[in-house]
Amino acid sequence: MSKLPLTGSSTVGPFFSIGLLTKDMVHPVLASPETPGEHIRIEGRVLDGDGAPVIDALLEIWQANASGHYNHPAAQTTGTLDPDFSGYGRTGTAKDGSFWFETVKPGAVPFDDNTLQAPHLNLTIFSRGLLNHLATRLYFEDEAATATDPVLQLVPAERRATLVARKDPKATEEGKAVYRFDIIMQGEGETAFFNL
Repeated sequence: MSKLPLTGSSTVGPFFSIGLLTKDMVHPVLASPETPGEHIRIEGRVLDGDGAPVIDALLEIWQANASGHYNHPAAQTTGTLDPDFSGYGRTGTAKDGSFWFETVKPGAVPFDDNTLQAPHLNLTIFSRGLLNHLATRLYFEDEAATATDPVLQLVPAERRATLVARKDPKATEEGKAVYRFDIIMQGEGETAFFNL
């Protein structure tokens, strides 16, 4: 019986960007002009531990609408659904690691029977070299509830700032406020990721 050679180790390739970022699968605009709420644009970059751009990452966001309701049958919120708003978006990074989403600022959603979570977006990152996707959140610096959000309070104090998007006071995109949110994959200033 002959022995087969072992398969050499390698990192995970750019399969996400090749297979999941085709033109009909990219949805960075979540809100139509008719969608109720404060229309915003989120811009950022995905960077590796050396500060170099990650050029083939795939990002997905999932969020509640402006009234704090997720568009999902198992949602345990009581807000009103918007027929023009799915709450889900997908995009890839450009050659400089940049990405963007246009959406509405989400409303607060329940944490438990007595507590609301601050408005936030749930983010999932897929990228070359990752055997498993990464999950994190994006909070807004200009939301007072961010400071007391029960999930953010579980993150070590020195890492919380990595989950907060900053409003760019000089930038608007077609009347939308622009928030900056960079994702640092590892090393100094690494974004806090959740173990789900």
